[in-house]
Amino acid sequence: MVAFMIDILAKKALHYMKPLIRTDLPGPRASEFIRKDSQLVSQSYTRVYPLVVEKAKGLWVRDVDGNRFLDFTAGIAVTSTGHCHPEVVRAIRDQAGKLIHMSGTDFYYEPQIILAEKLAKIANMTGGARVFFGNSGAEAVEASFKLARYHTRREYAIAFFGAFHGRTMGALSLTASKAYQKKYFHPLVPGIIHVPYPNCYRCPYGLCQPTCGQACVRWIEDPIFRTSISPEEVAAIFVEPIQGEGGYIVPPAEFHVELAKLAKKYGILLVADEIQSGMGRTGRMFAMEHFGVEPDIMALAKGIASGMPLGAMIAGPKLMDWPAGSHASTFGGNPISCRAALATIALLEAGLIENAAARGSQLMAGLRQLQENFECMGDVRGKGLMVGVEFVRDRASRQIAPDLRDSVVQAAFRAGLLLLGCGESTLRFCPALTISAEEVNTGLSIFEKTLKKLL
Repeated sequence: MVAFMIDILAKKALHYMKPLIRTDLPGPRASEFIRKDSQLVSQSYTRVYPLVVEKAKGLWVRDVDGNRFLDFTAGIAVTSTGHCHPEVVRAIRDQAGKLIHMSGTDFYYEPQIILAEKLAKIANMTGGARVFFGNSGAEAVEASFKLARYHTRREYAIAFFGAFHGRTMGALSLTASKAYQKKYFHPLVPGIIHVPYPNCYRCPYGLCQPTCGQACVRWIEDPIFRTSISPEEVAAIFVEPIQGEGGYIVPPAEFHVELAKLAKKYGILLVADEIQSGMGRTGRMFAMEHFGVEPDIMALAKGIASGMPLGAMIAGPKLMDWPAGSHASTFGGNPISCRAALATIALLEAGLIENAAARGSQLMAGLRQLQENFECMGDVRGKGLMVGVEFVRDRASRQIAPDLRDSVVQAAFRAGLLLLGCGESTLRFCPALTISAEEVNTGLSIFEKTLKKLL
C-alpha cells in the first residue's frame, strides 16, 4: 500500500526530481534574513550553510529565493515521512480544529492516551509498558535518567564516549561528543562514567573483530568496576544502538547482547537512546531490534511525529513506579503532536519501514561503489537510511579529514543537495523514509559530481 503511495508521491513530484539553483547562495532575500538573524537570534545555534527555507514537500526544499534542494537530512532525521506528508498534515489540521492544548500532566485527552497505547504495543516490552511524554529527545533522556535513579536508588550512570544525548544539564552530562558542548557549563550532574564505544573502524583498543572478545564491554567490568565504582551503585547504562552524532557508528552484532548481559548481572538498567535511530530509520521500528536486545527503558523523539515537537520515554510498569508529581512536562504529549505521531506510525507500519530498508540498501550499495574510486571515502557504514561515510586523508593511515568532509557539505549544498556531518570526519545520509529509488540515484549522482569537483 505505502509502496504504491510512495510511487504516486514520486510521480507527483517529477518536476522536482532535479535541484534548481537560480541565484547565488545565499540569494538576496536569504541574505537579508540571515543578516536579521545575526542581530536577533541566539548565536549558539550551529548553521552549517546559508539556507533559509520557505517551504518543503517530500524530500524537496525551496528557499526564499526560489532555489530547490534535495534534502538528505530530513531536518536531522526528524521528518521521517517527508516534509508535509498529506496524511500528517491532515491529522494536524483536524486536531488543531478540536483541541490545541490542555496539558496532559493535569488533564486527560484522547490523542495522548491512544498514542501511549500504540507506543506500548510497538515497544513490545516484556510485561507491558508505560509512556512518559515530553517535548524533545533531551526531555526523554532526562526522564530516563531521573526514573533510573528513582527506581534503583543508585547514584551512578555509565555512558559512552562519542555519545550525544541532548543539551539539558542531565542529558549534557551523559553526552561526550564534543568538548565545546560542555565548555563553561560545569559543574554538570555528578556520578557519570564514560567508557569507549565499539568503533571497529577505529578500535579504541587497537584490536580487531572477532578476536577483540568484546573489549568495550569488558572494560566496564575491569577496570571500571574493579577500580573506580561498585556496580551495585550504578543505576543505568545509557547507550545509542547506533551512535548518531558520534559518527553513525554501527557496533558489532554481539556488543549490545553482551552489554545487556552485564547490566542484568548487576541489576543495572539498560537505557536505549533511540532518538535518532528509532522510528523505522534503520529498516526496523527500533534499531535495537537488529541486535535482539530488549532495553529496560527507551528514549524516543526526532522521527516520532514527522517534525512536530514530541519526545517519549517508555519503560515497564513495574519500573515506572514513581508517584504523582515526581516528574511532568506542561507541553509534553501535546494533542496535535500526538495526532501527528499516530499518523506517522501508521505510515511507518504500512510500508515506510520496508522502504527504508530497501532504499538504504540501494544507498549503501551506491556509496560503496563510489568508495572504490575515491580514496578519501575511508568507511561506509550504516543500517537502513542511517548511513555514514567517514572521510580520510588516505585509507592506509585512516587519518581523519574533517576539512574535506566540510568542503563536501558546502559544495553539495551549492549543487542542490542538503547533507550534514557528524563525528569528527563523517558525512551522514539520513533522508526521509519516503525516498524513492530515483531520489536516491539523484543524491548519489550529485555526491559523485561534488567529489570529482573537489578532488
